[in-house]
Amino acid sequence: MIAANAPDPTLRARALAYLQAALGPDTQLTRLEPLGGGACQEIWRVEVRLADGAERALVIRGDPAVALPGSLGRREEHEVINAAVAAGAPTPAARWLTEGLLRPGAWAYTMALLPGVTLGAKVTRDAALAGAREKAPTQLAEALTAIHTVTPDRVTLPLPVPKDPVAASLDALRESMERLPCARPAQAAGLAWLLKNRPPPGEITLVHGDFRTGNLLFEPEGLTGVLDWEFAHWGSPLEDLGWLCVRDWRFGALDRAVGGLCRRAPFVAAYTQRSGRAVSAQELTFWEVYGNLRWAAGAILQGQRVLVGPERDLELLAIPWRAAEMEYEALRLIARQAQTPTSAP
Repeated sequence: MIAANAPDPTLRARALAYLQAALGPDTQLTRLEPLGGGACQEIWRVEVRLADGAERALVIRGDPAVALPGSLGRREEHEVINAAVAAGAPTPAARWLTEGLLRPGAWAYTMALLPGVTLGAKVTRDAALAGAREKAPTQLAEALTAIHTVTPDRVTLPLPVPKDPVAASLDALRESMERLPCARPAQAAGLAWLLKNRPPPGEITLVHGDFRTGNLLFEPEGLTGVLDWEFAHWGSPLEDLGWLCVRDWRFGALDRAVGGLCRRAPFVAAYTQRSGRAVSAQELTFWEVYGNLRWAAGAILQGQRVLVGPERDLELLAIPWRAAEMEYEALRLIARQAQTPTSAP
């Protein structure tokens, strides 16, 4: 039975031919419907029935009509994901890369549809997921450790390798701030602090780039998958840790700094134990300040996609009001660092 909101027959026919080429000529397409939540890609839920009667749930991820600055295309993302999978990251393999499935010139690939919940308010508060939150320090650390074992000297990926990963991140932040429609003094002050307090370049690893609550799948037993790799890049591994601690990703659970899931100390201890990387309070604060400023600028730019761009999405238009809270958090972290420069994470 085809879903009531199935797409036009032309796309359905292309999708069926694509899936039959991958899974066999007797494959039946029983469901094809768009999924929301993809700011940087077009996402479709697919269900198929194989020749032996087995049913499979899949996701097709395709290039959007308009890509966000700094985001990967699906062709590049396909390679990044499979490198992470080979390293043991809990994410489904990207398969059957193709061009022109969703629209001419657009690339797409398919992944298994994993079980779990991503909704931040539920992940951070639902009593049924309390056990998952207890396991979060260890499981998040294990996932990030696997991702951060991918390095440019071991794996060739279609990503530029920066000479200085810290400088590259700061340059990207400055470029985002320069695209803002008006001056934001708090962001300017935060960037000045980052430039003055930047850590040494350090090692370069694969960085997920958007590792946070909302892009992580959970079931009561724990973490089931890491999604949305479109901002992956070569950089400092600690950037992912700081981004996970950004205030907005706590979804109101402000006492649990790590994505609204757990406190910093057990998470950092678990990451250090598994990765072998020592994480100082100063470095984590640097990357938290960076992450909050990155999202403060990014939130405003999301709204610009509607105000001066082609999008017509009320959700995007509502995002910019989050910027002030992220600016406040960045300044709060800077003040805390000045008062207790040797405090533990």
